[in-house]
Amino acid sequence: MNNTFIPNSNYSSKNWYIIDATNKPVGRIATIISTLMQGKHKSNYYPSRNVGDSIIIINAEKVIADSSKIKYHVYSPGRPGSSLKKLVNRSSEKIIEDTVKNMLPKGLRSTIPKRLRIYSSSKHPHLAQNPILFED
Repeated sequence: MNNTFIPNSNYSSKNWYIIDATNKPVGRIATIISTLMQGKHKSNYYPSRNVGDSIIIINAEKVIADSSKIKYHVYSPGRPGSSLKKLVNRSSEKIIEDTVKNMLPKGLRSTIPKRLRIYSSSKHPHLAQNPILFED
């Protein structure tokens, strides 16, 4: 009889990764972040368990946002709230956080403030966690 292995959240060690957002598109960074936060890069990945890692984004102000897409896409015109056209005036940290949030499954969207740290410069206060530089 075969037994299926379902890992605990405490089964694996959770790492900290640093991603440098200099001259990278928002969508490419968001897919990397969502993969790391879900833990899909690990061999013990299981969809209903929290096996993902924590991520530090540095140089978020240097991220590339395609201005042609932002210029013409407007969601829910005339309604209060934020449309994609207004997204240009927001901070780059908020743009990255919103794109990552929309790429995660609904069960993991509440973990963003706990496991995603975004900084506009290259300085961050997380040296004690021994973060690993993620090269894509």
